Amino acid sequence: MASTPTGLAKPQAGQPCPCGTGRPYETCCGPLLAGQRKAASAEELMRSRFTAHVAHDERYLHQTHQPTAHLPYVEQGDGLDPVAWSRLVVHAHELGRTPDMAFVDFTAFYAVEGGGEGVLQEKSEFHRVNGTWLYTRPVRQGPAPLKSTAPKVGRNDPCPCGSGKKYKQCCLAKA
Repeated sequence: MASTPTGLAKPQAGQPCPCGTGRPYETCCGPLLAGQRKAASAEELMRSRFTAHVAHDERYLHQTHQPTAHLPYVEQGDGLDPVAWSRLVVHAHELGRTPDMAFVDFTAFYAVEGGGEGVLQEKSEFHRVNGTWLYTRPVRQGPAPLKSTAPKVGRNDPCPCGSGKKYKQCCLAKA
């Protein structure tokens, strides 16, 4: 018999917020999901959207997604996948070209059958529209590309292969 994956419990007052800040739900994402206040930053909106996924709050997800935010919410019933989200790690929060644009790089973990953990890595784009942060789209799915830390070899530098020739006359031609 296969084991059932377990994830975070539905958020409740007095419990740590599922978004990973360590703050109690009622002072963290609870007021956002209840509509008592708006997210102050794209990162706060990202964290509250993760919490909404844990809580299966389709209305909040609809209202904070830019393509659907202006449309009336119509309950779909069992619209969300029964993903057992287990934790969220936010790697970076950076502003975009304007103060009303931002990006959040995160990893969301979920329980998988058999006791393992699945991973969703994404860099998401957010826009502030009329003072309200909205999730726009994923910019990248998967881990961030690796950047080489080795110094770049110039065309006229000695070839790193040790031939004594200039790079442009040696290995650059083979590349």
